[in-house]
Amino acid sequence: MEMLLIELNKESETPLYEQIYQQIRNDITEGKLVVGEKLPSKRKLGEFLDVSQTTIEIAYGQLAAEGFITSKPRRGYFVQEIGELAYVQPTEEVTPPAKIELKEPEIDFSPGKIDTESFPFTQWRKYAKDTIDESSQHLLLLGHPHGDAELRQEIAKYLYHSRGVDCSADQIIVGSGTEQLMPLLIRLLGPEATYAIEDPGYPLTHHVFFHNNREAVPIAVDEEGMDVEALQQSEATVAYVTPSHQFPTGTVLSAARRTALLNWAASSKGNFIIEDDYDSEFRYSGRPIPSLQGMDKAGKVIYVSTFSKSLMPSLRIAYMVLPPVLLKHYEKAFIHYSSTVPRLDQHTLASFMADGHFARHLNRMRKVYKRKLQLLTDSLRQYAPAISFSGDEAGMHILINVHMDEDEDALSKATLAKGIRVYGLNEYRKAPTSMQPSFLIGFGGLADDQIEWAVDQLMGAWNIKKR
Repeated sequence: MEMLLIELNKESETPLYEQIYQQIRNDITEGKLVVGEKLPSKRKLGEFLDVSQTTIEIAYGQLAAEGFITSKPRRGYFVQEIGELAYVQPTEEVTPPAKIELKEPEIDFSPGKIDTESFPFTQWRKYAKDTIDESSQHLLLLGHPHGDAELRQEIAKYLYHSRGVDCSADQIIVGSGTEQLMPLLIRLLGPEATYAIEDPGYPLTHHVFFHNNREAVPIAVDEEGMDVEALQQSEATVAYVTPSHQFPTGTVLSAARRTALLNWAASSKGNFIIEDDYDSEFRYSGRPIPSLQGMDKAGKVIYVSTFSKSLMPSLRIAYMVLPPVLLKHYEKAFIHYSSTVPRLDQHTLASFMADGHFARHLNRMRKVYKRKLQLLTDSLRQYAPAISFSGDEAGMHILINVHMDEDEDALSKATLAKGIRVYGLNEYRKAPTSMQPSFLIGFGGLADDQIEWAVDQLMGAWNIKKR
């Protein structure tokens, strides 16, 4: 193309790159530069305007960022299609809405956060790059509705060796998060099913049952996990449990109750257990708690888990292991469904697991979270007996009890006023109680050198002094 007609005022307070940007932008919006037209190279335009290539690069970069031009490797910059905007002229003066500023808390003890700084970016980047290649054209097409076989085989091997889950790859259904798989399970189990949920328990699951018009019966949780006797006396036919690390209390379902729960499931054709094993990878003392599915001889346990804690929440890959009797029904009911997880992501993860990087990452993260947990509990002990804690054998959060006359709601408000977010146990109950205030304290997203300071700030908000 011919050189752009750009007039620069080098005496102006407006930076030169901004003058160039504005004039090119105006030429595009006014149609003086047409779609597909090539712009001069940075070197040629810089020489013509007697400015540095850096100035041109900044102007072009801003235009590209806003979508007015696009860069094609080894070819240069070209004008993009921007379409037309329809403007509506108001008939009367309208006061613009006030700007809403959402201020994030300075300290967030969220139990759902992970240590993002420890993610194996280098290895993951390699496998992602290898997957996005012309040799992977087949991955652009729809794959198996249950998820690609390569990933399901890796998950089956991992579950057998780490959790004692006895299943074939055919029994595994891959989905984009537990909240996507649960509605499928609800439809599979039929409208006559009544669900028993832990109380307190995982609130997202409670919402899933509610939004799918399914009755959910709250069953109390104590130091041994779900009260199976109360379950047996209820009308429930499906029990949703987190037996290896109950969410949110952190208790472990006792051996006696595990046996009782499995016997309850085997006692009726319509009874099933949904075992949510959401963070079993992170146990810091003793041997890993065996899965219920591995103990199940009657084909009554539906095993559910996710990569949200072990890798990253944004990956959106979860899976469930269906017992053979339900697998047959699932294949008939959802034969026309496609997998909701992109195949490129599935194959990146499968290769990452096959080469042993997932196992190495888990071993490394256990050490990272164990160190954080130790820093947290050491800091909290300095405030005993005003507070106590439990659930420090596994997972990425603990439960603290506050021995004060204030109620949970008042303590939550006191922390928010100081820019601190904690999560009261009543937030996870079907019906809030006036019992001793208790809070979930997540440590996964806190830096090592931040933990003691964060605890001090929390205790200061509650006017609790070190002993």
